Amino acid sequence: MSDLEAAVAAGVLGADEAHRALLQATVEVARAIFGAKAASVFLLDEEADELVFEAVAGEGEGELIGMRFPAGTGIAGWVLTTGEPLVVEDLSSDTRWSRSAAESTGYVPKSMMAVPLLVDERALGVLSVLDRPTESRLRLSEIDMLGLFANQAAIALDLLQRARRARAALAGEGRLAPLARVAARLEDGERDSAFELLQALDRLLAETS
Repeated sequence: MSDLEAAVAAGVLGADEAHRALLQATVEVARAIFGAKAASVFLLDEEADELVFEAVAGEGEGELIGMRFPAGTGIAGWVLTTGEPLVVEDLSSDTRWSRSAAESTGYVPKSMMAVPLLVDERALGVLSVLDRPTESRLRLSEIDMLGLFANQAAIALDLLQRARRARAALAGEGRLAPLARVAARLEDGERDSAFELLQALDRLLAETS
C-alpha cells in the first residue's frame, strides 16, 4: 500500500471512530435530558435483516454493543418497519413488546420511547429511551426534542455506514481492490457513490462466480 493509500485508510478508520463517538454522545445526552434509565441506538444490518446495538448509555452500557435481534423484534422492530415513532408507558400491556428480547439484555424496562432514524425516508435504525421518571408526564416539547435527537443520531449513523463501506472497500484484496483505492481519492460525494457502486459490483460478481 502506498503512502497515499495508507493515509486514506487511516482517515477512514478515524472517521469510523469519530462517528461512533458522536452516536455515543447522542445517547448519553438523550438519557440525561429525559432522566431515563437507558438510551440506545440500533443499526439495521440489511444483509442479515437484524437490529444491532450500536450505542448504549445507562443500563447495559459497555455490554450490549454488537448484540443482535431479528429486525422485526419488539417495539424497535415495529418502529423500524412502520417508520413511525412510538411512546409506550406500560410495556407489559403492549403486544408489540418482546419481553424475552429485553430479558436477554439483562434489563427489563417498564416504559419506552422509540423513534426511527431516517435518512432520505430510509430507516437506518432506531433510537430508544427507556424508563423516564414515572412522575413526569410526556410533553409535546419533549417529543419534538426526541425527534431532534433522532435526526442527530441518523446523521451520525449514516456517516458511520459510509465510513465502514469505505473501510471494507479499501481492505478488500479481490478484483475490485484497485478500483476502491482510486475511489478513495475522490471528493466526498463522489467517493460515497463510488463505494456504493463497488459494493454492488462486488455482490454481483459474487453471485455470478
